[in-house]
Amino acid sequence: MEGIINVLKPPAMSSSDVVVDIRRLYETKRVGHLGTLDPEAAGVLPVCVGRAVRLFDYLVDKRKEYLCEIKFGKATDTQDAQGAVIAASDAVVSMEQLQAVLPAFRGTQEQLAPKYSALKYNGKKLYDLALAGKEIPEKRREIVIDRLELTEQTGPNRFLLRVGCSRGTYIRTLCADLGERLGVPAHMAFLLRTASGSFTIDRALSLSELAVRKAEGTLAETPVSCEDALAFLPAVHLREERKRPALNGLETTFLRQEAGPVRLYAGESFLGIGQATGQSVKLTVNLYSGER
Repeated sequence: MEGIINVLKPPAMSSSDVVVDIRRLYETKRVGHLGTLDPEAAGVLPVCVGRAVRLFDYLVDKRKEYLCEIKFGKATDTQDAQGAVIAASDAVVSMEQLQAVLPAFRGTQEQLAPKYSALKYNGKKLYDLALAGKEIPEKRREIVIDRLELTEQTGPNRFLLRVGCSRGTYIRTLCADLGERLGVPAHMAFLLRTASGSFTIDRALSLSELAVRKAEGTLAETPVSCEDALAFLPAVHLREERKRPALNGLETTFLRQEAGPVRLYAGESFLGIGQATGQSVKLTVNLYSGER
């Protein structure tokens, strides 16, 4: 069994813990997730099994979608509900006020990563440095927020936001920044990832559902194949007789207008990821599972 498992991660469980459970369920050590979800967050966590771990660099950068609740009135050191309160206010924020500042947060921008994050500095995670009381260096990176919508008010000073963004966007930092823009301390009260690339929450399976599938003997039907997961790449089809040379790492002359990664086929067989140069193509990630 190999491919990508669309896992529905529950809150109060780390992404690493999910990987451990998937290793046990699928009885393999070759497992890795496609982008960390904070322990208290829930939602889509794609997990690669078997040779699918080779696809990390091609899938991890895909767009993400979230549903989050922002709560005004308190700011915390972790920017979420689990942190210690560092600022408070009795000010009330209206839907109209929040709606008015959202456009300024859409588009390409720089975001300051929170000090309690998994980003590394000199080989150490920022949250480990923060917990040790060390000075935390500023780490900024470019992000893109292409969707930011206010969907409803869920309570006094509490609002539900729908966010579509690039990899590396911290939604809790977005919430804190919105509070700063409005002059009222704020934090992220709840986070649900609804999509990671082509993996969506309506097709995600919980760990308990996967356990039931294993007991029923249908676990092999749960992974999304490597071929399907790479459907966003253009396809290049070679003649059947080029299969063996391609699998042996030889280039094949192939005129193509654009260079870049492609789904490579020989005849009807999916070989894996090829690198097109404009004049030739070469298999770079071998995912072929048939006979040579």
